[in-house]
Order: sequence, then C-alpha cells, then structure tokens
Amino acid sequence: MEKFKNLIIHKSNSAWQYIKAFVKWTLIAFAMGLIGGAVGSLFSICITYANDLNNNQWYLIFLLPLGGVLIVSLYKLCRIDNDLGTNFVLESIRSKNHIPYVIAPLIFVSTIITHLLGGSAGREGAALQLGGSMGAVAGKLLKLEESDVHVAVMCGMSGLFSSLFCTPVAASFFALEVISVGVAYYSALVPCFTSSVIAYFVSLHLGVAPFRFDISKIIPQLNFISLIRVIGLAAACAVISIIFCVAMRKTQKWSKKFIKNEYWRIIIGGIVIILLTLAVGCKDYNGAGSNIITNALAGSAKPEAFILKIIFTAVTIGCGYKGGEIVPTLFIGSTFGCVFGGLLGLDPSFGAAIGLICLFCGVINCPVASIFLSVEVFGAEGLIFFGIASAVSYMLSGYYGLYSSQKILYSKLKAEYININAK
Repeated sequence: MEKFKNLIIHKSNSAWQYIKAFVKWTLIAFAMGLIGGAVGSLFSICITYANDLNNNQWYLIFLLPLGGVLIVSLYKLCRIDNDLGTNFVLESIRSKNHIPYVIAPLIFVSTIITHLLGGSAGREGAALQLGGSMGAVAGKLLKLEESDVHVAVMCGMSGLFSSLFCTPVAASFFALEVISVGVAYYSALVPCFTSSVIAYFVSLHLGVAPFRFDISKIIPQLNFISLIRVIGLAAACAVISIIFCVAMRKTQKWSKKFIKNEYWRIIIGGIVIILLTLAVGCKDYNGAGSNIITNALAGSAKPEAFILKIIFTAVTIGCGYKGGEIVPTLFIGSTFGCVFGGLLGLDPSFGAAIGLICLFCGVINCPVASIFLSVEVFGAEGLIFFGIASAVSYMLSGYYGLYSSQKILYSKLKAEYININAK
C-alpha cells in the first residue's frame, strides 16, 4: 500500500512538472511574441521605407562611407565589438556567453543606416540579433536558469524571424535547427511555435505584407524528367551556395587582414559599393532587392544578377556594414534559379522558386525549415519537388554555411558524429 501511495505521489509530481513548464513557457513565449511582433513589424516598416527612399534618391549612395563611420562610432561608443553579430547569438545558446542588452538598438539603427544608404544586405540577421537580445533580456529579468535563458533566446529569434517574413512554422524550425546541424532543440518547440505564431498575427495586424507567391499554375507534372531537372537545379544551387559562403567569409577575412583600421575598412568598403553601383548603372544590387526577387519569381532575371549580388553583399557585410544575409540569399537563389532553371527546361518562375529554397537551405543547413518555408511561401502543391530539392542542396552544399558558429554535429554522408564548425 505504501509503495502504491509513493507511486501515485511520484506520478503526480511528474505530471505537475510538465504542466508547470508548459504554462511557464506558454506565458513567456506569448509575451515575447507580442513584443517581438511589434518590434519586428516596426523594423520591417523602417527597412522598407529606407529601401524605398534610397531607390528614389540617387545621392544617398554617396553618403554610404559616412554612414559606415557612424556605424563604427556607435559600436565604439557603446563599447561593443563590431564583430558581435549572429554568430555570437548562436554561440550564446551553447555557452555561458551573455548577449549585451545594447545589441538590440545598435543592430536596429545600424541596419537601417546600411539600407538607407545603399549597402547590400538583408534584415533577418539583424532580426536574429534583435530577437536573441530580447530573449536574453527577458531571461535575466525573469531570473531564469542558464538553460532556460538559451530557450528564451531561441524564442526571441523565432518570433522576430516570423514577424519579418510572416512564416511562423519555418521561423520556429529555423531557430531549432540552425544552432547545431543534426540535432534539433525540441525542448524549445512549444516556446518557439508560440512566439512565432503570436508574432505572426501581430505583424499582420500592423500591416506587414506576408512573403507569398502563387506558383500553382506553373508547377510541372510529377515525372522522371521533371524530377531530374529539379535535382540538376538543386545541385547547381548547392555549388552557388558554397561560392556565396566562401565569398562572404574570405571578403571579411581579407578586409581585416589588409585594412586593420575599422574606420578605413568600412569607408573603403562604402567607396567600393559606390563604384560598383556606378559601374553597373543601376541600383538593383543595393539594399535588400525585394523587387528583383519578385521579378525573378515572375520569370524575369538578368543572367549576371546572382553573381553581382554575391559581390555587393560580400563587400558590404565583409567591410563592417550591418544587416542580414538571408534576403540576399533569396535574391541570389531566385535569380540564378530563374536563369539556370530555364536552361534546364523548367518554367523560369518555377526555377526561381526552387532556386530560392535551395540557396536558403544550402547556406543555413536547415532542410526541415527550408521545406516548411516552401509550403508557407509557395503553397503545398509542389511539396515533393521542394522536398527533394532541399534534400539535394543540403547534402551537396557540404559543411559550408553563412554562420561560422554553427555546429555541424552529424555528418551529411553517414550516421557519424563529427562536431565541426561550418566552414
């Protein structure tokens, strides 16, 4: 009888722990989703306005070096290492490193300056830093345990990502997958989903336009030929993803090696972007380039667009300007897919859609998030094509990635623990 009583007590205590954890994280994630959705929406609106203003005012590009000096000065004024970015956020989840509170306002302002003055960058890298910083602040204010602070950081990341792209499922799995490839942090599943969904509804309410495209009429028949074409495009995209990652890494390394002074580095980088813009004779490769992505998904892209965007983005980020790499990735993938997919016999618009997802998968090593992104952006009709394309891109992109702090825990070729950093 005593054993039975102890068993009942043990079961009750165990059940209470689950209930307590569920309620705790639902409430925390709900609050972070509200705040993250509001901050992410404001950030998205500011970035859109900055890009529109830059596109309409040619002279702003000539102020880019001055904007670079302002960015470096802001980081020095706050006594923050200019290199603290998305990599530091990812490292903080696996370690006891604490994200400085001032990172959120710094990256917010610096990214807007970069976009306003014509630097080639995205917005999600800033969103991950914003979200991670918010999660760290929430963890400290609520006096959470170290492991719980890590979950709060992931929760903030997924919420901000969701508010920018209005893709809550992809945002949730991105936060779960991106830290350690081969291992998903499923303990953060409820918090990340809750934060993402709440942020999604907040962003819709505040007028953020969802990232959606209807390709249902151009999806090819599912047969051997169409599958081979998609696999061929995915393999080519894997190569482009490696080129992009290497270009980003090498440009940053070389700029630091040959230009030691941060101010001169970012000034020279700004001058190079000005010269490149004048050389190509248009501003297609400045800012986020969302209009170029839309054109590619409509079936129109310049053959050289993808390589020029790689160059513009590598110089911008490598020399110290702030922003993300994912929107440029979508630009590169959609324009390359539009052109190369057409050569393979695919509809250029469908090729652009496949290319967009494949590049995303190749540079961040998150196949599940990539598949969910394809469903949320393009619908589920082409799920088989997007699924196999993501798998091929993930495998053939090797151990390269945009984030050097990303851990590749398991081999892409066999069931083997390797525990290396992304190249």
